[in-house]
This record gives sequence, C-alpha cells and structure tokens, in this order.
Amino acid sequence: DPTAALAEVASRAASRPVLYGEPPVGPELALVARDSLRADGVPEGPLVVTSGALDAIERVLLTRLRPGDPVAVEDPGWGGLLDLLSTLGLRPVPVAVDDEGPLPEALEHALTSGVRACVITARAQNPTGAAVSATRAAALRPLLAAFPETLLIEDDHGHGIVSAPLNPLGGLGAHWALVRSVAKSLGPDLRVAVLTGDPDTVGGVAARIGAGPGWVSRILQDTVALLWPGCARPDGPAPVSYDTRRDLLRDALAARGVTAHGRTGPNLWIPVPDETAAVAGMLAAGWAVAPGSRYRLESGPGIRLTVSTLAAEEMDRVADDLAAVLAPAPGTRSISSAARVET
Repeated sequence: DPTAALAEVASRAASRPVLYGEPPVGPELALVARDSLRADGVPEGPLVVTSGALDAIERVLLTRLRPGDPVAVEDPGWGGLLDLLSTLGLRPVPVAVDDEGPLPEALEHALTSGVRACVITARAQNPTGAAVSATRAAALRPLLAAFPETLLIEDDHGHGIVSAPLNPLGGLGAHWALVRSVAKSLGPDLRVAVLTGDPDTVGGVAARIGAGPGWVSRILQDTVALLWPGCARPDGPAPVSYDTRRDLLRDALAARGVTAHGRTGPNLWIPVPDETAAVAGMLAAGWAVAPGSRYRLESGPGIRLTVSTLAAEEMDRVADDLAAVLAPAPGTRSISSAARVET
C-alpha cells in the first residue's frame, strides 16, 4: 500500500519542490539501489533511472545498436522484448533456455554468429520462470568474456518477487547493463527502474533521457525509495506467495502427467502439441491462458499459465481441466505410442 509513502513524499515536495536543473536521480533512491545492487554482487557503475525495464532496455539498445543489428534473445522469451526489437528494426536471434537460463551451447552459437547484443533475464523469466543459477552463470561468464564487444543487458524485473538469488553476469565485457524494475514488486503504475552498467552505456542512456523527458518523476523515485526495503526480502510475502502457489500448481499438473516448467516468479510454461486447441479448451473450462506464439521464435508450442490471481484451493481444478484438455481423444493414439508399436 503506497498511501503512507506517497503522503510523506507529497509533504516533502510541497515544502521543497524539485525544479529544473536538479539531479535526475534522487539521492534516496540512489542510496537504496546501490546498497541493493552491491549486496547482490553487481559490479559498481553509474546509475540512471528510467520509466520501467522496457524503457531502460530500449534506451540501451538505441545507444549501442543500429537497425538491422542481430540481438540474442531467450526462446521462449518475453513478448514485449520481441515487439520492441521489431519496432527498432533489430533482428532477434533465438537462444534456447531451460529452467536455469540460457543454454551455454545456444548462447555460444549466437555469439559466434556475430550478435551485437544479448538480453538475458536474471530471474522470473517470462514465460518459463527460469532463473540463472550459480552453475549456469559460471558456464556463461567465460562465453561472454570471450566476446567483450558484445553488449550484455540483464533484466532483473523479478527483484522483490523471487526467493532465488541473483547471479549477475555483467562487468566482463566493455559494454554491459543491468536493469532492476519495481513494476512487479510494487505495481506496474510505479514506472521506475534503476539501470547500472559501464560508464559509456549508462552515460548514453542518461544523455537520451536528458534530451527527452529530462528525468523520471522525483515524487515517484522518492516513493520507491521508501517502499523498496520492505519489498526486497527473498523471504517476503510476495516471493513466498508466488513460490507456494506456483509449486502447488506445478505439482498438481505433474501428478496428472502434465509437465510444467516454472522455477521462479508467477508463471508456468507447459509444452503442448496444439496451442490453439489448448487455449480454446481451457477457455471453455473457464480459464484464460496465454498462447505460446506470443513468446517464441523457434521453440516448440506451449502455453503460459500464471498463478497471479489463483488461490491455492483452485489449483487442483485447473490441473484437472488442463489434463483433460491435453488428453488424447478417445480412439486415437499418440505419435509416441505409434512409434513404440512400429518399433
């Protein structure tokens, strides 16, 4: 509830309003952000504040890339990022992922193919729930270090809603950036994200903001600074709630023979043979799920389920309905069954 924080910040602003020419990054937010990033092992770098994670990613890409440049992205991955790349005229290069993040061999292939940038989701990857583990980070860092001129962007939008620790990858090359948004932990209308990285990249983003909007509202920044400490604990109510409900649904699906991926965050990714049939079947049963086509380039079909609005007592019914939707029709046999018979 931002009421108390907004009231306190509004009272301050009434007695001392922020005017033109003042620093674009509020000192209170800078302090809590630096402490948080330092505690997670993120390399030291300058800070800039943007209007959310996607705003930060867009400004970083515009600072470093030109239309037509290839960009390595997770597959399946965030639909908003794919839309952004299309709008900017950049070419997405798919990198396969599993529960621990990008697969090393897939990222290496993208890097050797000449991508100009990589975008990696640190935790709560959308739609798969993947989080870069310590083991996976150790495998990815040498690959990234071998291509020091390739821009690395890490998206830590899951900060405040996940219990899994951050395993940062940045700081190995000449150009890197990490963005930490509060849209998931504090609410999407608090359009605030903190971006750090190498001085040239962050300086380029700061120059673009200065030439455009000038700064993100200091009232919003100061509100976030007051609320941040209360939402940043891995054992806080949001991480515990998401972990509990996500694991309940994943286990319920597994008990019915349905494989679901989801290590962190509010989402589960379920491979399916036919997205249209799965979405339509679940809708007929009273549930709205997202088709995987929104999130994928070369990966196989799937659907995304989110537990954001589901109560624990609803999980068995969701699992029953999805298992029924995915069950083969009577009198048919699956390809795998046919293959076993022929073998």
